[in-house]
Amino acid sequence: MTVHVQEASVVYAPLLANIHTQCFGAGAQWDEAAITALLSSPGVQAGLVMVKDQPAGFIMLRSVVDEAEVLTICILPENRKRGLAQRLLAWCIQVGQHNGMQNLFLEVSVNNQSARALYEKQGFEKLGLRKKYYEDGSDALVLGRSCQAVSP
Repeated sequence: MTVHVQEASVVYAPLLANIHTQCFGAGAQWDEAAITALLSSPGVQAGLVMVKDQPAGFIMLRSVVDEAEVLTICILPENRKRGLAQRLLAWCIQVGQHNGMQNLFLEVSVNNQSARALYEKQGFEKLGLRKKYYEDGSDALVLGRSCQAVSP
């Protein structure tokens, strides 16, 4: 399986919006305008994971001073359980290291067991809890890890 991650600029917004729509429920989907606005913002970057030259998912992060936050990560359903999210996180950490970021943060639903396991495997630790953070009323765990640590 040929897999690589490439940076996705604002011209990829229609594709990224299509992927996001396939990965998230109605209240959590980002449309093309939202993704265009984010990618046009200072410090925001996206990585697109390609499998055999076909888009399979993406990650978006925002960097401010020496910290970065994962804004979203999504893998198309037919490409899940193939290590692609790990590849995107590794890309994100590499970008953070290259840009001098010290720490990387993200939020994940307390109900999303598979994502929580992935993040734990990638060295993220619980830093806090945001009550009723998501549209469905579920809480979000705030997780973080060093960008400078050796990635697993």
